[in-house]
Amino acid sequence: MDPRTYLFVPGNRPERFAKALASGADAIVVDLEDAVAPASKDDAREAVARWCREAAEADRARTVVRINDAHSSAIAEDLRLLRHARVTGVMLPKAESAAQVNTVRAAVPGARVLALIESACGVANSHEVARADGVVRLVFGTLDFALDLDLDIADGADGLAHAAAVLAVASRIAGLSAPVAGVTPQIDDEQRLLADLAWSRRHGFGAKLCIHPRQVAPIHAALAPSPQAIDWARRVLAAEAASPGAAQLDGRMVDRPVVLQAQRTLQRAGA
Repeated sequence: MDPRTYLFVPGNRPERFAKALASGADAIVVDLEDAVAPASKDDAREAVARWCREAAEADRARTVVRINDAHSSAIAEDLRLLRHARVTGVMLPKAESAAQVNTVRAAVPGARVLALIESACGVANSHEVARADGVVRLVFGTLDFALDLDLDIADGADGLAHAAAVLAVASRIAGLSAPVAGVTPQIDDEQRLLADLAWSRRHGFGAKLCIHPRQVAPIHAALAPSPQAIDWARRVLAAEAASPGAAQLDGRMVDRPVVLQAQRTLQRAGA
């Protein structure tokens, strides 16, 4: 199953790596970019390299490293680190072109790139980025995007709607998993967290970035199908199995889209 949650942890805080993995998040994002001051980036790389040498393969498989952006002087050292660290999950910030993705893949063969779209240019080129070799998912950097367009999103996300729709459509056309929604910076506001998640789901997103472990469980709970939805899905598939192509359930025809929705519901439920 695709990750539902990606939990950030600063790359220069290795004592938090194991705690992040134990939080229940489906994946962790070890951050070498915004969370690490320029003077601390070398120390962060050393910490990540050391941890990768010691980590179990299963933990490395759940790890994504957010490198510095393509225009940063720090990216060369980041890519050198990844080439030797046996971590293939890479989050590329400020992604705006397939060429940037190709640079990552050339330096780190086999890299699985999460392209972080954070600008108007990134949104405009999102179809190109989504089709680039090695991209596995688009991620919406909502805060930086709002900054780029001078949007005030404190009281609502209306200004993000067009870009969100573009990323969802670009992902679908490229055959990628549903994109990842941006962070909710209000750590202690679960109501805001779930409202942000619901908004992103309505716009075609299937996962969310987290900045604190306490955000993980509410997101998983909200994304899990209800018992009623699971029961409905099982009854749909049973009806279809009993009468393929001509099934009815609760007085309604069970056509192919309904069957596919039922299958998707059970998949999300792990059933």
